[in-house]
Amino acid sequence: MSTIFDKIINKEIPANIVYENDNVLAFKDINPQAPVHILIIPKIVIAKVTDLKGKEHASLLGEMIDAANQIAKDLNIADDGFRLVFNCGDNGGQEVYHLHLHLLGGRKMNWPPG
Repeated sequence: MSTIFDKIINKEIPANIVYENDNVLAFKDINPQAPVHILIIPKIVIAKVTDLKGKEHASLLGEMIDAANQIAKDLNIADDGFRLVFNCGDNGGQEVYHLHLHLLGGRKMNWPPG
């Protein structure tokens, strides 16, 4: 089943893209929870964290983290700090079933988060 993220990857609907390479796409969240809220997604379909396969997806996860670090530098939040979050499943707060990494920053993050 196609998700809104698949449509963004295929450029069928617009998004405010801040980073893209062959395997990863990142764009501004339309419902930001912090001054900086970026979603980093793989260009292949993986529904959720529990669908990841260790060695098969390790380099993709590394690319997602590399993208987060580059975006944090580009948006001048790397030195002050930021948070990276994967939500998994309904109780974990996942709304779109296409793996995505939230990059949140631009303010002090509180703990516990939820």
